[in-house]
Amino acid sequence: MVLGPGTSPSSALTDPPQELVAIGPYEQLPAICNDHDPRSSEVARRVADLIESHLPDVKVEHVGSTSVPGCAGKGVVDLMILYPPGRLPDVKDVLNALCFQRQTGRDPFPEVRPMRIGSIEFDGTRFRLHAHVIPVDSPEVLELRTFRDRLRGEPMHLEQYVALASGQLMLTQQRPRSSPSWR
Repeated sequence: MVLGPGTSPSSALTDPPQELVAIGPYEQLPAICNDHDPRSSEVARRVADLIESHLPDVKVEHVGSTSVPGCAGKGVVDLMILYPPGRLPDVKDVLNALCFQRQTGRDPFPEVRPMRIGSIEFDGTRFRLHAHVIPVDSPEVLELRTFRDRLRGEPMHLEQYVALASGQLMLTQQRPRSSPSWR
């Protein structure tokens, strides 16, 4: 069963998706710069398929550094969950039922533009997930797509991003805990 208008979230998860995908707990790790893991794309596809199987009017896109081949970064698989007007409560309910967790820590996204966290085991590795829940008509959608596509298409931008990200992550490790960190 899929969750459409008028369907209750609790009944939306009665039919399992084609592949068994279990969202696990998010593990807070130190922010370090990791080499790109090409398996991130498959992880993103599996999680997107899981979410879209329960919310057919919602689109999930892989964004962020793990969506860019060869891009080093924190190694967190960022997903942009695009929902149509009026569907935010349903999306949050389904993500909750799938075992995504609310953000914890000192600077969570507001519930009008939530981010959910989780992890998935794939090919012997646990991948951390950030699920950014964004209205389909938000200007942020274009910003995230442009960032991803520019890094994919322009090697100079990719090199500059990796240099900046690794430098920022090194600084983050040296800052006192109360200082803001690079997101």
